[in-house]
Amino acid sequence: MNYDAATVERLVEKITREVLLLLAEAGSGQDGHAQASGAAAQCAQCTRQCVQQCQDKVQQVVGAGAARLSSTLGGVDVGPEIAAMIDHTLLKPDATQDQIAQLCYEARKYGFATVCVNPTNVRLCAQLLKGSPVGVCTVVGFPLGATPPEVKAYETQQALDDGATEVDMVINIGALKSEDYALVERDIATVARTCHAGGVLLKVIIEAALLTDEEKAKACELAKAAGADYVKTSTGFGPGGATAHDVELMRRTVGPGMGIKAAGGIRSFEDAQAMIAAGATRIGASASVKIVQQAQAA
Repeated sequence: MNYDAATVERLVEKITREVLLLLAEAGSGQDGHAQASGAAAQCAQCTRQCVQQCQDKVQQVVGAGAARLSSTLGGVDVGPEIAAMIDHTLLKPDATQDQIAQLCYEARKYGFATVCVNPTNVRLCAQLLKGSPVGVCTVVGFPLGATPPEVKAYETQQALDDGATEVDMVINIGALKSEDYALVERDIATVARTCHAGGVLLKVIIEAALLTDEEKAKACELAKAAGADYVKTSTGFGPGGATAHDVELMRRTVGPGMGIKAAGGIRSFEDAQAMIAAGATRIGASASVKIVQQAQAA
């Protein structure tokens, strides 16, 4: 039976995704943590040379029906410049484990900076991405930001324990609009201390679509003063997403030394280029694969 290239690619993708899920499940103990033995220990030293070094895993893929394997299974050098700036995002409340596995497969394949997922999916992503350069980003106080600083700090620590390498927190928007700046700064600083104690980056979501330009600038100033590593435009669940105007304003406010993540409504390579030109150093998108493919074709 003959298959065209696109069909073969889909089959290999599906098989690899299922194997990743099986390996993650096999590498978890009763408490859900990965065990440092057997296949899990071997993957901890992964060099992405699966065919040469992990014949047991390759045999599972072959047994599932694959006729040919790349020597660097799940990896492809495509659009690396833009891909390395993207947090490949899936924050839908109804995201399934299979969809999370697909997200991680794509992140490995295209070389995205991180996958960005809800806290409940952090542990699975950490297992699926073990041994790869792709980080695991999660969200805290999401999407409203209306939880106390101590709760956000607890949520952050749990995410770190589960394997998160970056945290995107939502500020207390109501406190900002009430000009309770001490609470806003304490909110951010509490999470920043937790993140930095664990060697993890903190991005602060200001939900720009709900703010005036003056409030956006103030939120950025407070985030910088509180020790955040990035400011981020939007959750993607608010009334609007990233705009070049907001990114430019944020860049002017924080200066050249702080990261800026543009997120919300970025659906094309052209959109991403506009945000980068305005000053963004990271892009949050669910259309990441499309963006990279457009970049490759440009």
